[in-house]
Amino acid sequence: MDAHYYKVMDARNAITDQGTRWYFAYSGVLDREAFEQWKEEHSYHFFQLPQGQVAEARNVDLVFDFPSRWWGGRVAGLVDQEGSSVFGLLFEIPSKDWPVVQHKEGVVTGMSIERAIKVQVNQNEIEATAFVTSPTRSSTAGPVSDVFIKALISGAKQAGLPETYISSLTIKAQKS
Repeated sequence: MDAHYYKVMDARNAITDQGTRWYFAYSGVLDREAFEQWKEEHSYHFFQLPQGQVAEARNVDLVFDFPSRWWGGRVAGLVDQEGSSVFGLLFEIPSKDWPVVQHKEGVVTGMSIERAIKVQVNQNEIEATAFVTSPTRSSTAGPVSDVFIKALISGAKQAGLPETYISSLTIKAQKS
């Protein structure tokens, strides 16, 4: 349990909204092993990601712009890029659990911010929330994390993302 746990639990307990929020996950969350390790380290044993749907966010691309101590190098965020797309999973998260997602994605530490994004799922467009690197924390200094890239590829495979997209991930990281 880290220092943010109680802040997250207080926020969670204050939520009375019984609704849900759409969450577009495109990064380390997709790797179940890494996600389960994070949950264990942060005492969120009760939290479970629901089944997600493969989704495509258009006119954005991955950018490796956050130096992470946990991953040992830079990890991915999103950047506007006409003609590009990023695949991930779309999850419907109970509003009460949103603070846990925010913690996982780094909002609590100032690492990331929420961004509204439109994704395509089964030929339907849905507005969801993705998390991107906070402009105050963005940096392309240092190496991209090899451990993160392995987890990103593993998660993309586990999520059933398109093979052509999965094969592009290593190339995107090498260009960063």
